[in-house]
Amino acid sequence: MTAADIQATILAVWRIEQPRLITSLSRMLRDVPLAEDLTQEALVAALEHWPADGVPEKPGAWLMATAKRRALDHLRRNRMLAEKHGVIAHDLAREQETMPDFDAALDDDIGDELLRLIFTACHPRLSREARAALALRMICGLTTEEIARAFLQTEATIAQRIVRAKRTLSESGLAYETPRGEELSERLASVLEVVYLIFNEGYTAASGDEWLRPQLCNEALRMGRVLTSIAPSEPEAHGLLALMEFNASRMAARTDASGEPILLMDQNRARWDRLQIRRGQLALARARELGGAGGFYVLQAAIAACHAEAGTPDATDWRRIAALYGDLAALLDSPVIELNRAVAIGMAEGPLAALAIVDGLTDEPALKSYHLLPSVRGDLLNKLSRFAEAHAAFEAAAALAGNSREREFLKRRAAIAARAAQDHGCR
Repeated sequence: MTAADIQATILAVWRIEQPRLITSLSRMLRDVPLAEDLTQEALVAALEHWPADGVPEKPGAWLMATAKRRALDHLRRNRMLAEKHGVIAHDLAREQETMPDFDAALDDDIGDELLRLIFTACHPRLSREARAALALRMICGLTTEEIARAFLQTEATIAQRIVRAKRTLSESGLAYETPRGEELSERLASVLEVVYLIFNEGYTAASGDEWLRPQLCNEALRMGRVLTSIAPSEPEAHGLLALMEFNASRMAARTDASGEPILLMDQNRARWDRLQIRRGQLALARARELGGAGGFYVLQAAIAACHAEAGTPDATDWRRIAALYGDLAALLDSPVIELNRAVAIGMAEGPLAALAIVDGLTDEPALKSYHLLPSVRGDLLNKLSRFAEAHAAFEAAAALAGNSREREFLKRRAAIAARAAQDHGCR
């Protein structure tokens, strides 16, 4: 195994294990930012030792053991209050001896280790944006670049937001406060947003070599199902679960055998997971029963249902989708929602009507680095046989795309448009 292979292995293992490491150390230390720091130290140790010693047989266990040793060293070095130190040492010894069921042992209303930590990070003393950014970075392992793309912000802005949030948690003395009852309900909206963004990153990765990150989608789905049991009367929890179920039902059809993207209208619908679609339908029905038909996630789930329930591309009710995006836009003023509404209008009324909307979004500051704006514009221009303009739009989209699969896909579309422009000009 080459040095490059070992480093790639370390980063791959790290991406999977980081949330588990932070949750475990947070339980030990009762300090989330400190847990993250010591988890990072375990990564540095792997980068130092594995190239020389080889990749351990159980790399995740190696990282956990290293991180826990460093946590214990920290406790000994700082000599915490004797009583607190004794309680933690006793808990650790009992954990080592009996290996209890952690979920069964939780002393809160959540019942899930990772979700509990997300609820902890979503403290009301932090701003809504800071809560989500902190949870996504520290607990869920997303990079600052990925979070910045999710929020349509610069990396510097997100980095500053995370640093301020960590400082606030550390200085407030509330770094490991598990909410209960009403406090849990107050944080639910932020937690739903975090789970939503985790799923979105898995569904279409902002960066890297793979278009999909199924492990993130699966983790978000798992947490979404737990959330509906924590908050069974919250329609938005059911709406988010429905949205994720519908979208995840298409995962197998979204890429070809080599991992290249397949657009929605070109997918083999026989490969869509009908059981998952049924689960989505049930969750959406429950959200509506609870009176949440106009909620942010419920409206998006209704849009996803329109796709999931259409047996063929031509059967898609694009007018209803456009209307639902209109309802979303009334709920939240977002240029991304308006861009999606334009796509639906283009399918329902034709590309010219959609292009007028898209051209009106070109000066939106939030979309300056958003690759899907020129991508959608290129698609509309292509349908209007304005191939030279389509080629330029696809090239611009490719230049902005952070994901290598998506970038290559857009470059291929640009090349096809360029050839069409040349053929068109020769006639």
